[in-house]
Amino acid sequence: MKQNQWGLYAIAVAIAVVGALALGVPVGTLAILGVALACPLMMFFMMRGMHGQGGHDEKSHRHDDDHSGSGRV
Repeated sequence: MKQNQWGLYAIAVAIAVVGALALGVPVGTLAILGVALACPLMMFFMMRGMHGQGGHDEKSHRHDDDHSGSGRV
């Protein structure tokens, strides 16, 4: 994900929160919703970040295992 998109996401969240408050949703309800969404969102972003790096490390790891002193020539 590119860094310039974080600002757009922050604006979208701010608009959603202000809109919900304007419609009469209590602040406590929004806080509980934020806490409930924090775990899945963090997992999504962390796994997405690992996916891009895991492919390269996995290939190099397999390459090292193929030639790591098996005794066969």
